Amino acid sequence: MLSEALQFLFDTLLQPFAVILLLRFHLQWLRAPMRNPLGAFIMTLTNFLVLRARRFIPSAWGFDIATLLLAFVVEAIYLAATLWLQGLPIDFPVLGLLMWTAVKLLKLSLYLLMAALFIQALLSWFNPHSPMAGLMAAVTQPFLRPLQRRIPPFGNIDFTLLLLLIVCQLILIVPLRWLESLVLSLF
Repeated sequence: MLSEALQFLFDTLLQPFAVILLLRFHLQWLRAPMRNPLGAFIMTLTNFLVLRARRFIPSAWGFDIATLLLAFVVEAIYLAATLWLQGLPIDFPVLGLLMWTAVKLLKLSLYLLMAALFIQALLSWFNPHSPMAGLMAAVTQPFLRPLQRRIPPFGNIDFTLLLLLIVCQLILIVPLRWLESLVLSLF
């Protein structure tokens, strides 16, 4: 019963915080506008940790390495705690844990992209001029633009969004699931 309660707390606190840090990394990488309610929420929630980490970890090649590293560390702590709660000994292979963390961050990144695509589709139908529309466009356009150059709209309907959702799902099913099973075989 205690392990279920702890797992619930890890699922409720650690995993979402890793996702928020990863989202902050991606929003900064894609140069998305942060002057909106979601951007302000993310900055407020993560500044206490990110600003301290930036003192020691500089940006490189235009990437906010401090935020990415923090997301990696939080996700690794979450996975290690989950493994420990499942009864695995504390001496599980660290390299396997690090590789599993990298695969999980890739997986979470794809889920974030899919969520942005879904939200953008909903906003385009119901409220195309909302403050979130610019943010979602900044996140999705770098991935949609190459497809839109090759696939013209049919009538007035752009199917590239649906095609990108399908591609993301296929990436989750085939290579990432294979990588995850390969990493989990190390345990």
